[in-house]
Amino acid sequence: MDIVELVSKRSTCLRRKVGAVLVRDKRMLATGYNGSPSGIRHCCEVGCLREERKIPSGERHELCRGLHAEQNAIIQAALHGVSVKGATLYCTNHPCIICTKMIINSGILIVRYREGYQDQLSRDMLDEAGITASRI
Repeated sequence: MDIVELVSKRSTCLRRKVGAVLVRDKRMLATGYNGSPSGIRHCCEVGCLREERKIPSGERHELCRGLHAEQNAIIQAALHGVSVKGATLYCTNHPCIICTKMIINSGILIVRYREGYQDQLSRDMLDEAGITASRI
């Protein structure tokens, strides 16, 4: 989790710094942090759309310039041709519902996180998919 915390420091989000690391067989496969897509100005440069519109945490995820750390870790693995099937995702926060759907379909089997996230649907879907999610 120390590495996950270090990765989160690269975040360009003004609201929350999140880091993620995908691991399989004791080897890091990919890392991710929350921030804007490549080549797009970051919130730390142009301001936070969610703050401007007073959108509460956990709602309207589509109204954000950034990708979540979990999404970026999965995308980085795909970009470099690394399968995440059977991997464990270590993350500073419990995944939201959007990330949960990506986690399920990418074949990740275990999620370990430091802080909770109030998204009951996410928790329910991880359980239904047989993915172990636990706070560490």
